[in-house]
Amino acid sequence: MVCFAVLLFHNQTSTLTFLTKQYYKVYKTSIFSSLIKEEEQPVGEVKGENLPGSENSEKSKISIQDVASMTSDAPAYATIGPCPDIPPKLVGPLRVEFDYHRSLDKVREEVAEPLQNGGRFKPTECVAQKVAVIIPFRNRHEHLKHWLYYLHPILLRQQVDYGIYVINQFGEGVFNRAKLMNAGYFEALKEYDYDCFVFSDVDLVPTDDRNLYRCFSNPRHLAVAMDKFGYRLPYNTYFGGVSSFSREQFLRINGFPNTYWGWGGEDDDIYKRVTFRGMSVSRPDLVIGRYKMVRHKRDLHNEPNPKNPDKLHMTHWTMDKDGINSLKYTVKEIVKEKMFTFITVDIQAPAS
Repeated sequence: MVCFAVLLFHNQTSTLTFLTKQYYKVYKTSIFSSLIKEEEQPVGEVKGENLPGSENSEKSKISIQDVASMTSDAPAYATIGPCPDIPPKLVGPLRVEFDYHRSLDKVREEVAEPLQNGGRFKPTECVAQKVAVIIPFRNRHEHLKHWLYYLHPILLRQQVDYGIYVINQFGEGVFNRAKLMNAGYFEALKEYDYDCFVFSDVDLVPTDDRNLYRCFSNPRHLAVAMDKFGYRLPYNTYFGGVSSFSREQFLRINGFPNTYWGWGGEDDDIYKRVTFRGMSVSRPDLVIGRYKMVRHKRDLHNEPNPKNPDKLHMTHWTMDKDGINSLKYTVKEIVKEKMFTFITVDIQAPAS
């Protein structure tokens, strides 16, 4: 396992700068005793999973209150075991519709009751995998409300001990999705001993709650069938949208690259890191792995960068020095809302 010493420096604006240095030490303990054991799926194939749920498209009739009752009053003296590999409250396919008249206040009213401040939830009836859901973000508040409306009920049904971290890029410089996700990894670990990290674009909502937001024995690509790609993988090594890594897996690839400014390339770099470290990518099938995207125009200051594709030829040589061991950022503000933790970071973005 890879461990890190993290040095914190105060600057004159009372923000925190994080510099990381990498150390290596081998442990024989597992990240989480209930990491799902699965038959690994070869690249280019999509293998089904025997998970419950009907094949109809009816939206779940289970309310937030019904799901919250799963965490009801176990006796204090009872010894609880791990949560089941297949959560019992899953409903399968969901009808996902983006109601643009739905306000954030309305979403909060409908889904926030079972949550702790900062978008945290922990089942009490079983021991769950500890999952930080990290969203790279800038100027996407309209999309965020749709994401929160659907994902909180899904995560409750999936019996996850989770927290939602929206990592907001400070300023109007060039956007860097991968660097924000690296920062989110560190910020989440400052709050809780997470053993799993789900990295999700804010505009992608799953349409089947059997697509489990947790970690597996290999890195997981969850968004395998987006509507914008006709519900198919655009190419066999595609790794974009939503993925999950255990802490051990994330450290093994040195996190994500920090040098992909603008749109494009970082997902392919991440895929290469996984394969170069001797791991394979697991996926749900093309039914369970379906997603709907909130339609939008290309973000300002996130235009395609023609320099990014050339960097992919160097991943094998750059991955050991470009990642979480070279990450530098400054925390500008942390705001805890009922449904999420909103962290604004300065990642030293170049001007667009």
